Amino acid sequence: MSAAAEAEARPLSRWQQLQPKHFFFDTWKRMDEEARVARERRREQGLGWDHRPMVALVTGAVCLILMEYWGMDTGMNRALDWTGDHMAGGQEWLLGVHMSHYYRLMHNGWWALWRVIGFLLIPALMVKLTRQKIRDQGLSTKGFWEHAWIYGLAFLVVLGCVVIVSFEDSFQRYYPFYSQSGRSYSDLLFWELLYACQFFSLEYFFRGYLLTQLRDSMGSHAIFAMVVPYVMIHFGKPMPETFAAILAGIFLGTLSMKTRSIWAGFLIHVSVAVSMDVAALVQTHALPHTLWPVFT
Repeated sequence: MSAAAEAEARPLSRWQQLQPKHFFFDTWKRMDEEARVARERRREQGLGWDHRPMVALVTGAVCLILMEYWGMDTGMNRALDWTGDHMAGGQEWLLGVHMSHYYRLMHNGWWALWRVIGFLLIPALMVKLTRQKIRDQGLSTKGFWEHAWIYGLAFLVVLGCVVIVSFEDSFQRYYPFYSQSGRSYSDLLFWELLYACQFFSLEYFFRGYLLTQLRDSMGSHAIFAMVVPYVMIHFGKPMPETFAAILAGIFLGTLSMKTRSIWAGFLIHVSVAVSMDVAALVQTHALPHTLWPVFT
């Protein structure tokens, strides 16, 4: 074996794994080669046109539309108004909902529920209808533990960025997304649990479902196709965060293809989201002081 071949066969150190050549380009090259082999296999087996990218992209477009028009405050208000008009004692019930101390949390729960429906349940249903395995859409933990240290390092880097941007007024006005997070620790905990559910669903959709369905046809280009709608769901957030979503999408997409798992991306997302909420509460001196809210 030549010296070059021996060097290539040796396991990479952690520092080498983080170098762009190995982390990004080697992963992308492997995806392109696997896509070439997969396309040849389809031709040999006479399977014809690969319908999976079309199904995934059209399903994704429908899900994004449903979440935009039904998964926001206006969608919940329409649902509440319809229920109040069509159930016995509906108007009294509707008034009670609007007067509830947890009315804002209900809205945020509605938002999170629709993310679970659009990013997780509907795509998982399409996976089953096309006779594939849900577990194969990035849910395996096999490749996660080997690369868990990358999650820890990435979180520390992003945490430093969160601390820096937490001094910006636009950041403090936008976060926490649930405006009553500082009312009590129970409010903060309930909200973060809802937030975590939608982040798991989001990672499943973008880094699991979409990449798995696209990679055999598009190879590494599947990552960049996924980044476009991923960035668009950040519209309305502070501009620096929206631009950062481009880099985050490429990094998380590559990481999921390297590990064959969405778990590292999910943990990074949740850790950063909780850190952003806590940082905003700290900067505005709004951390909760009680376990349960006190109503007067």
